[in-house]
Amino acid sequence: MSTQTLTLTLARRDRLLILGAVGALCLLSWVYLFRMAGMEMATVSWSVGYAWMTFAMWVVMMAAMMIPSATPMALIFAQVNRNRAHTGTPVIPTGLFFGGYLLAWAAFSLAATGLQWALHASALMSPVSLSVGPLAGGALFLLAGAYQWTPVKTACLRRCASPLDFLLGEWRDGFVGALVMGIRYGGYCIGCCALLMALLFAAGVMNLVWVAALAGVVLVEKLLPPGRWVHRVVGVVLLLVGAGMVMSGGGRHG
Repeated sequence: MSTQTLTLTLARRDRLLILGAVGALCLLSWVYLFRMAGMEMATVSWSVGYAWMTFAMWVVMMAAMMIPSATPMALIFAQVNRNRAHTGTPVIPTGLFFGGYLLAWAAFSLAATGLQWALHASALMSPVSLSVGPLAGGALFLLAGAYQWTPVKTACLRRCASPLDFLLGEWRDGFVGALVMGIRYGGYCIGCCALLMALLFAAGVMNLVWVAALAGVVLVEKLLPPGRWVHRVVGVVLLLVGAGMVMSGGGRHG
């Protein structure tokens, strides 16, 4: 077998392994979420066990929402890694990079769990629907919609939606380097999507329709070429929804 044929075979194997792993993780995540949605999540008081369950729910929810949009990065990382092997550089498991990416989202999930506890403790979140009221929810939509138009959102989206550019600018050798790259890539994606994820506090933390819808928005934003106006169009929609929620909430309190 020639070197070129071997390289193509290994590259094809890498793609199949990555796509298989991504598919399995997504399937398991959604199965878990559907099972959780069928359980009683409402609580009167928080316990350590409930906090851990909430944290696990957020981690799995972020995995279900963010893994699909990170798949192109994983595929390109594996290809770049395989090409570098020709120079004698050891092949680094793509799972290390992906692990760093998920670790970043686990940190976000910890923060989201803390925020959920604070909202519950201050009676700002319904223990039944796991959502805030229309005024607070509308404010969240307005904030998320406005953020879609900021330079920070655009800069983070460019890093997230351009895997090759990210790797060329952020490459680090070694196993630790791969983990750090994954964490940094996850950080940019959090900067891009954190306020979109926060909309779950307005729609309902376990509202799987909104989970799927937000995952779709993130996927479209990251798969289309950077510089397109998709994220700004999304921002306009969020601003309109937020304004409607605030007006309807204000009307009920008037």
